[in-house]
Amino acid sequence: MPSDEELIKEIHQGSQAAMEVLVRRHYKMIFAYLYRRTADYHISLDLTQETLIRMMKSLSIYKEQGKFAHWLLTLAVNICRDYYRSRQYKESLTTPLQNSMPFEPYSNVEDLLNQQEVRIHIQSALQELSDSQREAIVLKYYHEMKVSEIAQTTSSQESAVKSRLFQGIAKLKRILGRMVADEENQG
Repeated sequence: MPSDEELIKEIHQGSQAAMEVLVRRHYKMIFAYLYRRTADYHISLDLTQETLIRMMKSLSIYKEQGKFAHWLLTLAVNICRDYYRSRQYKESLTTPLQNSMPFEPYSNVEDLLNQQEVRIHIQSALQELSDSQREAIVLKYYHEMKVSEIAQTTSSQESAVKSRLFQGIAKLKRILGRMVADEENQG
């Protein structure tokens, strides 16, 4: 299987097949990042497409410094930031949030319900964090990036990333604790 850099060289030589392989290879990662940031399936699809289109247009300026996946995540981070500054996002704040992520097949209905409940709690708690805290946590825990890689991807200082992670995790613990307590009081 060719590396990302080998595929990029083929793309520069005009290979459409290499572009398709590169897109397929990174599609799920980009979509997962954007879904965790937006908590909206359809918006995540749109932003993923936008990220991949920007990748195709920007390959000529890509410098082979570090992992290609990190460069691609940097594009996704910036597109997500642009979305949150956009008119479309500001208008969506007046409509109810819908979680339309399709269910994964499970052999047991109870497993499905438990998994969906946990996913909803975590997603809801993540949405209560500041954008910078949510961004750092998603990159660290869902994309397994190091602090230095997150700093590079988000154009931040490492100390700022560490602070966002520390404060974000503390806030997540409080939020999730509150959610559990609320459920116990209702149940």
